[in-house]
Amino acid sequence: MRSPRVLATLPPAVLATVLLGALAGSVAPARTSAETGRAPEEFVALRTVAPEIQQDIRYAGGHNFVGEPIDGYREGECLLVEAAARALARAQRALARDDLGLRVFDCYRPQRAVDHFLDWAADPDATEGEAEFYPRVPKDQLFDEGYLAERSGHSRGGTVDLTLVDADGHAVDMGTGFDFFDPASHPDSTEPDPAQRRARERLRAALTEQGFTPIDTEWWHFGFADEPFPDEHFDFPVDRSVLRDGD
Repeated sequence: MRSPRVLATLPPAVLATVLLGALAGSVAPARTSAETGRAPEEFVALRTVAPEIQQDIRYAGGHNFVGEPIDGYREGECLLVEAAARALARAQRALARDDLGLRVFDCYRPQRAVDHFLDWAADPDATEGEAEFYPRVPKDQLFDEGYLAERSGHSRGGTVDLTLVDADGHAVDMGTGFDFFDPASHPDSTEPDPAQRRARERLRAALTEQGFTPIDTEWWHFGFADEPFPDEHFDFPVDRSVLRDGD
């Protein structure tokens, strides 16, 4: 449960979600790093499984919708459950046959990072990223529109945000950028041009063929269907030292 100060400043729809979840007990509590000590042994660093996949972990730096490094990201590393990481490696190999590849923006996300997003959402003056990330959707509607949530599939270790790159390693034009909270980012939006829509369809096909499931609000977001921790939300930091082999 959020602090009384933060609860008092949340938009009504967000406040209702938080309170109803707490009262109904419908959301599994996050496991804190103090409780787990290390990541479960199922977690790996993506670079040990698929070093050819590019990484641009946005929440480890300041180029994101909050405008600062996000709590819990000690390293700019993609951590995932091993089954999801190996599925991404297969997608990468399939795409390479068409001179394409993958670039990941976010993978495992600790619950403390999600809480950071909630604190940001509660501050009406924190709008530095509005022009780049949500120019047409008011900040207080980002939860209602499905772009942000109090609990994230990323915290289970099987969800990934990513895009395509070409043979030269440059990002393919997908019509919008990552974390552009807008109807234009919906996978089925007709705002992107035909080439951009084909690129989205190619990414979607490559991921769904390997067992990932898309969502209807963000072309970059995919969850691994056969994830091993469907009811967990972990809170260990993004740091290779928490992994079973320490790297």
